[in-house]
Amino acid sequence: MTGSPVTALGSSRLGPAERAAAWDEMVREEYDVVVVGGGIVGAGAALDAATRGLSVAVVEARDFASGTSSRSSKLIHGGLRYLEQYNFELVREALTERSLLLQQIAPHLVRPVPFLLPTTHRVWERGYFGAGVALYDALAFQMGSTRGVPHHRHLTRRGALKLAPSLRKDAFVGAIQYWDAQMDDARYVMMVLRTAAEYGARISSRTQVTGFLREGERVTGVKIRDLESGTTGEVRAKQVVNATGVWTDDIQELVGGRGQIHVKASKGIHLVVPKDRIHSATGIILRTEKSVLFVIPWGRHWIIGTTDTAWDLDRAHPAASKADIDYILDHVNSVLNTPLTHDDVEGVYAGLRPLLTGETDETSKLSREHVVAHPVPGLVLVAGGKFTTYRVMAKDAIDAVVHGLDGRIAESCTDRVALVGGDGFLPMWNSRHRLAARSGLHVARIEHLLRRYGTLTDDLLRLIADKPDLGRPLGGADDYLRAEIVYAATHEGARHLNDVLARRTRISIETWDRGVGVAEEAAGLLAPVLGWSESQRDREIEYYRKRIEAERESQTQDDDQEADARRRGAPDIVPVTTP
Repeated sequence: MTGSPVTALGSSRLGPAERAAAWDEMVREEYDVVVVGGGIVGAGAALDAATRGLSVAVVEARDFASGTSSRSSKLIHGGLRYLEQYNFELVREALTERSLLLQQIAPHLVRPVPFLLPTTHRVWERGYFGAGVALYDALAFQMGSTRGVPHHRHLTRRGALKLAPSLRKDAFVGAIQYWDAQMDDARYVMMVLRTAAEYGARISSRTQVTGFLREGERVTGVKIRDLESGTTGEVRAKQVVNATGVWTDDIQELVGGRGQIHVKASKGIHLVVPKDRIHSATGIILRTEKSVLFVIPWGRHWIIGTTDTAWDLDRAHPAASKADIDYILDHVNSVLNTPLTHDDVEGVYAGLRPLLTGETDETSKLSREHVVAHPVPGLVLVAGGKFTTYRVMAKDAIDAVVHGLDGRIAESCTDRVALVGGDGFLPMWNSRHRLAARSGLHVARIEHLLRRYGTLTDDLLRLIADKPDLGRPLGGADDYLRAEIVYAATHEGARHLNDVLARRTRISIETWDRGVGVAEEAAGLLAPVLGWSESQRDREIEYYRKRIEAERESQTQDDDQEADARRRGAPDIVPVTTP
């Protein structure tokens, strides 16, 4: 973590023209490395490779971050509960990364967040958890890093109730408050990809790998299909990285067998409820019989989760059942003086953790650690891990790539590379009142933009200056400006309405109608940018409505099988094909 910051080279824009140019170049050139997968690990691998001076192409079959990387708890954390498993190295590594992300890499995207850990026994539990949290804080100082968050503190029941009046007095005897960090996971992935693009990576979504190029035993590239146009092509590469998360085994089968490393999917669901349903100035963490349950501040909302159950059904669209929702409500209500009901739930989302398979069938006991392997010459596999340590996973994967390349390749430098929007963020944040006066927007709007785009907020303000109508909030989703919808398509790789409402923004989980009411306005803003006809615009709106309807139906079903069947009632607007 020494040395001067690395300076970016080119443009980070990922619009329709950039996608078309990337495709044209990919099928003509040979790359040092092709990364398969546009989630956080694939994005991180692309950035690591590009900042070492390697030529990089990234292909993603769906939208960026459309799998696990948009459906997490949205926390950057060390994994407090792993201390109970004596996994000190994993926790230390994660806390080191937390400090880097907060202070150097993404100060515009990652923010400290407090949590209250209620205790139910006066002596042994306070000592037990207190020692664990103290160790958690101490580990954050390792490797010469600073925490970037306040120190933990012990609270009496009265002190805890001042912070969280919604807690039932008889549910706990005291509490410990500690700090971690949070981010918007899908937005974070987008910023990593845009940073990789700025250093020369070529990036294309809706681009499916249908097979591998081979010379004898060695992998020499991938066969691809543009799912938007049906065009096929080949991308030649010296090394290929499989960073596809819960689809890892599928990609391995394309190259001829699953190999020795397998990934098992574990489903975790989260509920979103309005901020006024829980009166608290801090997040809350609760122990359950299997794991932990977080109550996480999220703007004008709370995110509550998660579960941890095996899932072997549709991996593209894991479904939350009524049983999942009841499980979370039952556990959070055990400590609230005003219980939550199904009517309080604004949004629900389900995601899959890619876990390395172990000796037990209980997914909560499978490994969160990652592995990098060379299943065949020319192919590197990276799997497992957690969002917080994506940069370490990416570094390890590209280290393995480097072993297969000729010549002297630089060491990883991503611990010194700020993501786009991060350089100069603090001075710009300090100038937010002046920006508000100059732009005509309320300072709260400027703060919203700065926390999502950092210094790239200037891009949005230029859009609004050119077309003042884009400075208005969306009708029915007024946390977001109309400019953000346009920008998602012009700069952030969004190809479809669902990309924008579910990932570039969080309208699909933050509004009571889950974005249905804003779909028409948003589609109207996207249509001229993406060249949609009137019929295509109508198709986008209808697909989105059907997707929400299918999700709502799935969430009334009693088990996974029925929930999955209902969710499959809304097929993808751009289906991934069978190779």
